Parts: sequence; C-alpha cells; structure tokens
Amino acid sequence: MIEAVERKIAQFIVDLDDQDTVVLYNKLPRGKRLRAKLILKIAGEGIMAVKTAAIVEMIHAASLLHDDVIDDAFVRRGDASLNALYGNKTAIMFGDVLYSKGFYELNSIDREVAKVISNAVVQLSLGERNDVLLSAYFNHDKEKYLKMIYQKTASLMEASAEAAALLAGKPREVYRTYGRNLGIAFQMIDDLLDVTQSAEQLGKPAMHDYEEGKATLPFIYLYEAMNDEEKAALSALHARVLKSEDQQWIASMMQQYGIIEKCYAEARLLIEEAITLMQHAGEHSLEKIARAMIERSF
Repeated sequence: MIEAVERKIAQFIVDLDDQDTVVLYNKLPRGKRLRAKLILKIAGEGIMAVKTAAIVEMIHAASLLHDDVIDDAFVRRGDASLNALYGNKTAIMFGDVLYSKGFYELNSIDREVAKVISNAVVQLSLGERNDVLLSAYFNHDKEKYLKMIYQKTASLMEASAEAAALLAGKPREVYRTYGRNLGIAFQMIDDLLDVTQSAEQLGKPAMHDYEEGKATLPFIYLYEAMNDEEKAALSALHARVLKSEDQQWIASMMQQYGIIEKCYAEARLLIEEAITLMQHAGEHSLEKIARAMIERSF
C-alpha cells in the first residue's frame, strides 16, 4: 500500500502546477518511507491514513533537504544531493515548498492529528538548531545529545505513530512511546553505522559525523572511558578531516573499550520496550518493524 502514498505525494506535487517543482521532486531519493509504513500499519490503508503518511513523508524530505545544506552534504543515499546538483538556494526553497504544501494539506486532516504533526515539526526545527550548536564544540554531555536526537529524529517518528493511533481510535500514549523509542534507537544505530560501516555501505564517507563536529553517542561513551591523554587526542581530532590512521585509531579505541557493544545494547533496550508495548497491543507487524530497526546495516 506504500504505492498509494507515493501516488498521493506525486498528486500533491502536481497540484502545485509548477513544472520545476516536479523536476526537483523526481530527483529526490525515495528512502525507506519508514514513517509512512508506520502510519499505514497502525491506522490501516484508508484515505486519511494515506494522506497523513504522504504529508509526513513530504515534511521528512523537506527536513533532509535543509539538513544537507546545513551539513554541506553533497551525497544522499549514495547519490548526489539536491544541493550538490542545483545549489543551496534551490534546495532550501524546494524544502520550503514541501513544508508549506504539507501544512496546507494538514488542514483537511483531523485537528488533533494536525496539532501532533505540527508540534513535531517545531521540535524537528529546534533539534536541527541544537545539532548545529552542539557541533560548534566537542560535546560529551549525553543528555544534550539525547535531547537533540529526540527533537531532530524521534519527534517525527513519535508523531507518526501517535497521529496514526488517533486516526484508528487506538490509545495514543502507547503508540507515542513506541514511536519515540523507535526514533531514538534509529538515530543511535545510524550514529553507530557511521563509525562501523564503510563509505560504500553508508553512501557517504565513514566517520563523517565526527568530521562535521558531531560527537555522537559512540564518541561520548568513548570519551568517558578514556584516560586524560587519550581524551586530549580524541578532542584534537574533533571537526577535522580524519586521515586513515586517525580512523583506525578511533576504531581500535572503540573496540578496546567495548563502545560499539555498549551503544548497541542501549538501542536494543529501547527497541525491546517498544516490542513489549506492541505485543500487549497485539500489533505483531509493528514488532517486526522494531526488530528491523536494529538489525540493519545502512
């Protein structure tokens, strides 16, 4: 049924009556459509669920367009990013078009659903801003990191699950918690993969986050485990282009201190809580989505 969501997004784009926008949309990588799949699994495949899923995916795409500009990222899922192809101004303005159209279409959805999704976009924007602020120095405060990834990533996942529950008449708190756990675990795994996977697997340079100044959970835990000399060496590499030997040293330190296992275990706890919630709700397909979250390699 994800095809119905794709058709609805395409319809929203065509409704704008702007050929340039159609061309730009066709250049966007589609991604996993995880949020849309979540909505359809919870709320079914009725028109309101499909429309809500399409709106959420447009909002997500807009956030990625802005994110690529902020991060000077020229590759998205292995392909040239829109800002690489057409420049930052076009990417930002197209992101604004997707945001605006998404909010326009929200007006025809249930008012409470619209509030949930709109609030998530506010949180997402705050999270993007906090991500930039935290990248200005080597942040080793885990609570600041967790707040940022909740806002930037988990808030829209949380809202997708909660909005779907509202559409289906299901208990919103249960599904909100499920979505939040999924979103936080998803970002934790993403941050782990940036450390453990090759550039070919990631579709972007390995350890690129740290080069951008982002001290993710593996680096926070690594810093906590290190002695003073190692901490100084790790801090000195922050926000710098890493040489091959720098990457190898970081990887060896991660292995020495068991950082990858520690981060993975933390993400798994969140997923196990989400799975338990869905088992009690009889949502077995949502159990599978949760398990797939931490068993992926990209």
